[in-house]
Amino acid sequence: MPPDRAIRHATRSDVDRRSGDCDDRRSLQTIPRTVRGRVRQEKGANPVLSLDVRIWAIAPIKRAKKTTYKVRWGVAGQQFGKTYASKQLAESRRSELLAAQRRGESFDCELGLPESEIRAMRTNVTWYQNAIEFMDTVWPALAPGSRRKLAEALATVTVALTEPMIDPVDHAFAFRWLVNWSFNGRNRLSAIQDEEAASAVEWIAAHSLPMSALTDPQLARRAYNSTTTDSFGRPYAVNTYRNKKKGLNGAIRYAIEMGRVDANPLDRISTIPPKRKSAVDRTVVISPAQARSLLDGVRGQGPTGPRLVAFFAVLYFAGLRPSEALALRIADCHLPEQGWGNLRFAESVPYANAAWTDDGQTSPRQSLKHRARGQSRTVPACPELVAHLKAHVEAFGTASDGRLFFRLDGGPIRHATYAKIWARTRAQVLTPEQFASPLARRPYDLRHAAVSTWLSAGVPAPQVAEWAGHSVEMLLSTYAKCIDGSDQETRAHRRIDALLNPADEAASGGEPETGTQMGHGD
Repeated sequence: MPPDRAIRHATRSDVDRRSGDCDDRRSLQTIPRTVRGRVRQEKGANPVLSLDVRIWAIAPIKRAKKTTYKVRWGVAGQQFGKTYASKQLAESRRSELLAAQRRGESFDCELGLPESEIRAMRTNVTWYQNAIEFMDTVWPALAPGSRRKLAEALATVTVALTEPMIDPVDHAFAFRWLVNWSFNGRNRLSAIQDEEAASAVEWIAAHSLPMSALTDPQLARRAYNSTTTDSFGRPYAVNTYRNKKKGLNGAIRYAIEMGRVDANPLDRISTIPPKRKSAVDRTVVISPAQARSLLDGVRGQGPTGPRLVAFFAVLYFAGLRPSEALALRIADCHLPEQGWGNLRFAESVPYANAAWTDDGQTSPRQSLKHRARGQSRTVPACPELVAHLKAHVEAFGTASDGRLFFRLDGGPIRHATYAKIWARTRAQVLTPEQFASPLARRPYDLRHAAVSTWLSAGVPAPQVAEWAGHSVEMLLSTYAKCIDGSDQETRAHRRIDALLNPADEAASGGEPETGTQMGHGD
């Protein structure tokens, strides 16, 4: 079934400029972009209004079997018209236009409608229609991964804002097609739905609540709750909640911009959001000896393992994100015969499904995280890492575009591939207790270990932040628990013991390592 069966996308102009016919009662959301023009599509554009309105007498159109009646009027020299089956309907519509003209209302020059009817159309736009327009508007500026996350957020709220509500059993089916079709502009214009999927999306389009319904506190609460728990009442992870809440807020702000709602109804919700766990736990950080054992273990993981040893070494010794390491080219590496080298790079290749990219390709190259396009970052490469990279290039060469890490067929390495190799290596190298713990559970934890090592070695925080691609504030808040402060901790223990057990301290001949004493009554 073609996609236009589920959501009406006009394929012809609703206004015939030559004949002057216009379906003036058509709702705003179904008018094609070619007619709505800049006043409906450009951000910040204001409608073009005019008081130059002329309304003519009803014109009968005689045909062989019946006579129809046409209401005709003009706005700023542009003619509009609507044909009705009976004279009574035509007179009723003409009276509405005359009443608006007598009230001194301006008419929209593009649509030919009174300003009051334009306002009514805006407020009658459904959540589903508003969400699609919002997604299409922000799509060009988003990275592929961000597009998918936003589509999932909008689909979550869309399913919640239907009346009657969708049964939890049908939730997953409806959610999948909303994400992959309704909120994916490329698929919506080209992909073919099966009949069941088309019926589900069509039902949602017909039963989606209007944006104006969000002024009801209970419905606003329903929309918000959909971002915190799934259809079965299970709470989302904090990052999932944040992504869904961000999508909900974005769609509401877009509705405010378009004049569909006056204020954000979520501002009245007083629920405290779940706290995000931002600090890295020290238990995920591996020691240098453990890192070397794991790298040796990767080498034994079949034909793919040896190709990933240097990849994991880059994560551990240089602190690169996996997407940055996958984008690394031989030209980015300074690998001297002796001593330290460095890696200078300006791109990453986070994995993205082809359905969310502009060119239909997976894993497009993009700028570094927290960096402007083209801005590079340089990190040091210790002699051990230099040796790993040299051995890798000697054994496997480079891809046609200079990439260091690639599949046997030259294609990009997938996240699932290196994650599976890492999981098998942990199971073989670590003890059962270590394997069950968070210790280096994800390849990304190797980056955490690198940054923690730099900080524990006494490298100044601004320098570490530059190498890691963080701000200093984010660095310290994220890695505060990973800094090795064993000496300071030992001294702190001795000071506390001296205060708690002064007799023992005096008997041992020691002096408290603190300059103040607190009384028990303090």
